[in-house]
Amino acid sequence: MHMKSFFPALIFLFICLSNLSAQQGQPLVPDLLGIQTYSYRNSMQKGIGPVLDTIKSLGLSIIEGEAAPKGMAPEAFKKMLDEKGISCVSIGTSYENLVKDPSNIAHEAKLVGATYVMVAWIPHDKDFNREIAAKAIKDFNKAGKILKDSGITFCYHTHGYEFVPSGKATLFDELVTKTNPDYVSFEMDIMWVYFGGQDPEKLLLKYPGRFSLMHVKDLKKGVKGDLTGGTNTENDVTVGTGQLNIPAIIKAAKNSGVKYYFIEDESSRISTQIPATIEYLKSLN
Repeated sequence: MHMKSFFPALIFLFICLSNLSAQQGQPLVPDLLGIQTYSYRNSMQKGIGPVLDTIKSLGLSIIEGEAAPKGMAPEAFKKMLDEKGISCVSIGTSYENLVKDPSNIAHEAKLVGATYVMVAWIPHDKDFNREIAAKAIKDFNKAGKILKDSGITFCYHTHGYEFVPSGKATLFDELVTKTNPDYVSFEMDIMWVYFGGQDPEKLLLKYPGRFSLMHVKDLKKGVKGDLTGGTNTENDVTVGTGQLNIPAIIKAAKNSGVKYYFIEDESSRISTQIPATIEYLKSLN
């Protein structure tokens, strides 16, 4: 190689190696890491303020929760959040309330400063079926448009039971493909997707741009999944110690357009597991 071509090639190699090193040193989990306050549902009985203090002490300032926790007025809750330096970016509501009065749900979301509203369960007695899915699609499109017109994004939260086979796909595929992406987004609960027999990483890459939010949780090793959408809460373990491939899922989420990541732990061990989960997530790069 001539010297004239050697030095430019050497410089180019140095730049490439420098960029690779920088990427490898960057944290995998984005700054928009928060927590779902349902993790503290038992502690909330003793007071909302102390729970928010606990969340803040963990280095988190973003939550997903209720607009009126324990009957507190949304305006009062927003005032408390502001005093604690915490933002509630997403609120949960029931399917029934969403269908009954989506305008009021949007109003409540705005009162606490949220820009997302999520529903985590589609009512069904036994098995989730095509008829129920079809009704949900219609309801989600209708309510989602009303929320969108109010500046709020509607998200349906996966719970595992939606992966009932339907032809060559599943009923969840129908929920995605038959809802209007302008009005309906999704929140992937990675544990429930896995529990329902799916691969969260592949599902994220299959539907880029459709998942705006994520619940980050892990499933105890040895626990078998099914399509019930339910399991013992003690099967929630410290993220990174269970069955899910967390690094691969987070990478896919970043590439798919997920904006907010909420840790959720429904077990009785939150005082030790949530700090350990945060430490683990922040160690990924």
